[in-house]
Amino acid sequence: MWIRPIPKAVSSTISHKIIFSPPFLRNRVKTTTAMEAAGTDSDGREFKSAQEMWREQIGDDNKKTLWYREGVAYWEGVEASVDGVLGGFGQVNDADIKGSEAFLNTLLHERFGDAGRNQHLVALDCGSGIGRITKNLLIRYFNEVDLLEPVSHFLDAARECLSQEHFVASDVHKATNFYCVPLQEFTPDAGRYNVIWVQWCIGHLTDDDFISFFKRAKVGLKPGGFFILKENIARNGFVLDKEDRSITRSDLYFKELFRQCGLHLYKMKAQKGLPEELFAVKMYALTTEAPKKVHKTRSKVQSNRPAIIK
Repeated sequence: MWIRPIPKAVSSTISHKIIFSPPFLRNRVKTTTAMEAAGTDSDGREFKSAQEMWREQIGDDNKKTLWYREGVAYWEGVEASVDGVLGGFGQVNDADIKGSEAFLNTLLHERFGDAGRNQHLVALDCGSGIGRITKNLLIRYFNEVDLLEPVSHFLDAARECLSQEHFVASDVHKATNFYCVPLQEFTPDAGRYNVIWVQWCIGHLTDDDFISFFKRAKVGLKPGGFFILKENIARNGFVLDKEDRSITRSDLYFKELFRQCGLHLYKMKAQKGLPEELFAVKMYALTTEAPKKVHKTRSKVQSNRPAIIK
C-alpha cells in the first residue's frame, strides 16, 4: 500500500449521480452502510458491494492466506528506498512529512500537557517500511519508536538507517524495537504506546482483520494515548488493487470500520500539496474514549450588551 495514482479504469467509472427518493418513500428506504456500497478493482471491474468483493478474494482460508502472501511478495520485489516505498512518487515525501508533523503537533498539544515534553513518549510505527516516517518525524517527538514491518529487507534498511552509525539520534530519542511481523498477527505490549501511527499499510488488511488489529492494539495504548491513521481515500465505495493485494476505502467506509472497532474520531485532516492524479489522503486521530463535548454559550454580559446603532 502506498501513495498512488487513481487507476484510469477507475476514474472512468466514477459516478457523481445522486438519486432522490420521493418524500413519501424516504422512511421506507433501507439504510445502506458504506460496506454495502459498490466499488471497483484496478481494471475497472465493478462489484455490487465490499461483501461481494471479499467473498471472491478471501472466501476461504486458502484464498485469505494467498491474499496476504501475495501482498508481501509484491513488496519483497520493491527497492528499499524512499522512491520504492512511495511507489515511484518519492517527490511527495516532504509534503507528506510536513502535513503529518502539523497534525501531530496539534494533537500532542491538545492531548498531553506541554506537548508531552515532560513525559517519556513512545510511538509505534506500523507498516514502517524503511523507517521513513520514524527518521523524518517520529524520532524527533518521541523518546522511543518501535517499528513494525512484515517485509524483511525494508526492516533491515530501517535498522541500518536508524543505527547510531548512520543516524544522529540520542539516548533520549531512539528507535528501540524492530518487529518483522504483519499487522494481522501483531499484538503490542500492554500500555506501552502514547501514539500508534498507521500509514499507507492498513489497506492490506481485510475488514475483519482491520477490526481485530485495532481491538488488540487498543491494549497497547497508555492512558490518553491515541491512533493516527493516514491513508489514501476512494471517492466512494472502494478500489481493489489486484497487483499488491490491497483496498483503498472511502471516508465513509473507514468511519464504519472505526465504529465497529469501538474507536472515536477525535480529529481529521486532509493532506495538502499532493499531485492531482493521486488519491486523496486523509489523517484520522482515533481515541478509545469519546471526545468531550464543548458547549459554547454566550455570556450574560455579551447577550445583554446594547447593539451599536449604525
